[in-house]
Amino acid sequence: MTTPVEISWFSALCDDDYEFLGMPNPALASSWDHCRDIVTAADRNGFDNVLLPSGYTLGIDSTAFAAAIATHTENINLLLAVRMGEMWLPQLARQLASIDQFANGRLTVNIISSDIPGETLDSGPRYQRTREWMQTLRRLLDGESISIDGDFVHLELDPPRARTVDGRCPPFYFGGFSDAAKDVAAAEADVFLTWPDTVASVGATVTEMRDRAAGYNRDILCGLRAHVIVRDTETEARAAAERLVSQLDADTGDAIRNRSLDAASVGVARQAQLRDEASDDGYAEDHLWTGVGRARSGAGAAIVGDPDQVLAKLQAYREVGVDAFILSGYTHRAECDLFAKHVLHRIDHAPLKPRWQHSPATA
Repeated sequence: MTTPVEISWFSALCDDDYEFLGMPNPALASSWDHCRDIVTAADRNGFDNVLLPSGYTLGIDSTAFAAAIATHTENINLLLAVRMGEMWLPQLARQLASIDQFANGRLTVNIISSDIPGETLDSGPRYQRTREWMQTLRRLLDGESISIDGDFVHLELDPPRARTVDGRCPPFYFGGFSDAAKDVAAAEADVFLTWPDTVASVGATVTEMRDRAAGYNRDILCGLRAHVIVRDTETEARAAAERLVSQLDADTGDAIRNRSLDAASVGVARQAQLRDEASDDGYAEDHLWTGVGRARSGAGAAIVGDPDQVLAKLQAYREVGVDAFILSGYTHRAECDLFAKHVLHRIDHAPLKPRWQHSPATA
């Protein structure tokens, strides 16, 4: 029997929602009303999880939003993005435990290791900070007392009284493509997230990360963050993709990509390479369109096609080891309904949270 895959959606807290890429629309700007509507639609449609992204200069605060939306949802997990180093660590542990209580145990955590606002660190020390924060945060949320004198964490204290619903640290999702990032993920993360790429390349990444985790005597699950454009026919889907970038000019696209705190990362460079290697109409391989990356830092490609084609592409990624998908589409609210109508009900899916490997050692 095939293990169910986790299917997640995306709420555009970071001002990343457009009818036409590069053309801001006030009605689609990050706000409580707009992002709430996306998340509650994903909840009604039966998605397993929803990513709540974090951006200092962009949109609204993810932690505050997660606390609020927890009481407006019933079944969907909340994948809260948290930037390591940005908050006081003991307070962050207490906030996460509290949000998990508000959500009745539905919190998951997306670890972000980019620079924090107003500070730049070289890659090595930045990932060491992330490693120490992940280790400390896990122990505090597991209810352990800590005594740590690291390079970035200097703490001796008991855990907060506030605890998660099950008394354990929620699963950590983590993405990064440098050698340092992959090492931290292999040692500390529960789910490694990769960005859209060819099926063969994603499969190679999954194999690499499983091997790296095995070196730490651990298992790790792997997820794929990608966009999706699904329509009744392939012709309509490809037309929707072209329409999305029909008003985009190169300068605007460059400005959007460069405003992110991770704009110079190894992963972003790979997305640029994927665009450069694509066909004249932007396809890196069948049904993988790189046009989104012309105006977006981070995940820069979409799965494009009719319902059968999109389903087959997801299945191809599953066959190379993908355990979870974090999907999005423009506009996020409309594409959420389209994907649910055409594809979601045809996939055997369920949240990863009950299945993740909590212990650093393989069970």
